[in-house]
Amino acid sequence: MVTETDRRTMTGAGVESAAIHEGLRAYMLKVYNYMSSGLLLSGIIAFSVANSSLITLFYNVDEAGRLVGYSGLGMITMFVPLGLILFMSFAGHNRSAGTMQLLYWLFVGTMGVGLSTILLTYTGVSVARTFVITAAAFAGLSLHGYTTKRDLSGFGTFLLMGLIGLIIAMIVNMIWPSGLMGFAIPVIGVLIFAGLTVYDTQRIKSQYFNVQGSSMEEHAAVMGAVALYLNFVNLFQFLLMFLGNRE
Repeated sequence: MVTETDRRTMTGAGVESAAIHEGLRAYMLKVYNYMSSGLLLSGIIAFSVANSSLITLFYNVDEAGRLVGYSGLGMITMFVPLGLILFMSFAGHNRSAGTMQLLYWLFVGTMGVGLSTILLTYTGVSVARTFVITAAAFAGLSLHGYTTKRDLSGFGTFLLMGLIGLIIAMIVNMIWPSGLMGFAIPVIGVLIFAGLTVYDTQRIKSQYFNVQGSSMEEHAAVMGAVALYLNFVNLFQFLLMFLGNRE
């Protein structure tokens, strides 16, 4: 027999569960809004740089319009995103929500400058096609990370080791180019960032329960958006190595 006290307890638990679910939904929506807005801003800046005289501020271009190197400002811009990520990760805890948002927009803005080289290297049609494919793949992977009941925390170290190995392989291939390695790198890159998309989505979801209602919630949302943004951009670039048609 269910007593009135039991009914109240179950009702209270149901209300609390619904509140948690709604809070998580709003939090994840905030993360995805940050990420998608960041991609939009990066795309606008990349297009503006690639199709205007702004390109000469960041790159050295020959008479045929081909890139032959980076200008001094271009070299600085290459390393600014990394510096911003490190600052937000290690010093952002003490920053206000407004400061974190500003740092995020600076990050995606400078990333847009670097991504402008894609529009100068590949045809517009292949860039658009690959972007749509990446968006569809990313949505499916992120949805899997959000809904799966399997604990993926153990994959973090494995994926990090794979990412470090990928970076080393890319550096080696730049110094000693190899056709086999040139084919293997994008394959491995797609697999690693596909895995990171699933892993990071679950991590961001789990992190919400540690920061909900605290001053760290906005910081966590911004850093979650940074992780998903980087996964999307890198997945896009590696897929473009397969699917893109060069100018």
